[in-house]
Amino acid sequence: MAQAHFHQVQADLREPYHALTKAIPDVMAGYGAMHDAAFVEGALDIKTKELIALSIAVTRECDGCIAAHGRNLARLGATTEEVAEMIGVAITMNGGPGLVWGPRALEAFLEYRDGASAAPPAATAPPTKA
Repeated sequence: MAQAHFHQVQADLREPYHALTKAIPDVMAGYGAMHDAAFVEGALDIKTKELIALSIAVTRECDGCIAAHGRNLARLGATTEEVAEMIGVAITMNGGPGLVWGPRALEAFLEYRDGASAAPPAATAPPTKA
């Protein structure tokens, strides 16, 4: 059975990501450490941080980022209304390209929400990065 689009994006990035990790392990470890430090509970909860990350992914037009943060939001129990409202802000701040990438972000979230596991992302394993 064919994978849904954003699941396929992640599958397509998996091998190149592992190859890059092997080629530049210190850089990738440093990025992973920065990611882990940013995505901990603090003044902002993790779901809010993931909403921010997905908004930036829309602005940066990054399918891999959209897939990863859409998946994480689905796992964290975000609602369609929360994601759609965030996309509205991204569109407002981003103009025309937001009208293309915003719907892609909603599609990614819905794809993972409708097929996501109930378990939230593991705190020790960072989500897939693009």
